[in-house]
Amino acid sequence: MAQQAEANAPVLAACAAIGDAGQRLACYDRLAGVKPAALPGSLPASMSTPAATPRVAATTPAAVAATAESAAATGTTPAPGTPAARTDPEVEAALDLSPEKLRGFSLADHWELDQAHKRGIFNFRPHYANYLMVTRTAHPNNEPYRPFRDISDLATDLSHSELVFQLGFKTKLVEGAFGKPVDVWFGYTQNSFWQAGNRKASSPFRETNYQPELMVVTPLDFNVLGMRARFLNLGVVHQSNGQASTLSRSWNRVYAQVGLERAGWTVVGRVWKRINEAAADDNNPDIADYMGRGDLNVTYRNNGHDYSALVRRNFSTERGAVQLSWAFPLAGHFKGYVQYFSGYGQSLIDYNYYQNSAGIGVQGTF
Repeated sequence: MAQQAEANAPVLAACAAIGDAGQRLACYDRLAGVKPAALPGSLPASMSTPAATPRVAATTPAAVAATAESAAATGTTPAPGTPAARTDPEVEAALDLSPEKLRGFSLADHWELDQAHKRGIFNFRPHYANYLMVTRTAHPNNEPYRPFRDISDLATDLSHSELVFQLGFKTKLVEGAFGKPVDVWFGYTQNSFWQAGNRKASSPFRETNYQPELMVVTPLDFNVLGMRARFLNLGVVHQSNGQASTLSRSWNRVYAQVGLERAGWTVVGRVWKRINEAAADDNNPDIADYMGRGDLNVTYRNNGHDYSALVRRNFSTERGAVQLSWAFPLAGHFKGYVQYFSGYGQSLIDYNYYQNSAGIGVQGTF
């Protein structure tokens, strides 16, 4: 019973959001799998003709998920009266019972790709994962900091353990640009590495990376290798660590990104081109050799668990990185979070330094 109530929760919330009282009641009735109550102003059942009587089908999440997934797999459109073919547009939008929605995530909602998911402009939304974790690194990269420390005092070397957190958001600046299904977004992400337990070095923030970006997003709808293409994102992104002298790292990129999804799986692939800088101002001219020219993020979501793999690779230099993560239900808007990283570029200061690290903490799901 508890699992069924949890599965119904997002659907009940969607029904509650319908403004019209009659349609809201019909939404609840359809969820319960009973004949909907008559809407205000409609004819009594005794005066209705058989042809005008709508077909009613059970709309439990399991039944609707099965219907939607079957239709997606076969490429057919469900017959009128089935849960996936409602005639009331407002109830249809509110009762989004697709398998992706029932799992708590969909690219359509994440990027507001259709009218049912639009939220307007200047609303703060999640972008990349927000988390706080304790990490352990096998071999900290001390070399960039040597000129700024007394190297005779080995106690000032970096600690193997850190607190690492990532915070960010995105907000829509323009909706339906030029009368087309094109939205303009601004995103910001900050990733900090804090030597919280390194009291000998005054517990410094070893590194903070700042990443603002501007994105133009449009919906897609076609099949690729059995998955549904959902969006195209063209963006420009700046990333830097705000440091000076030999600690300074930064680069600018333009990129193209495509997102696919199917039955709990999402695949988001991106390719980028670095915007060249003047040689005198370039602090890391070989950064693409280590960070690659694109990345691929694959995530599977099931019963509140998120399993993700992020892969970067430069096939010319044979360098890159792999990041594996697992988020699991904890309490409220928080999940437990486990991460493993191996490769180059966990932070900008380490873009050309190979390391392995593991961390555990919490992820926010606001």
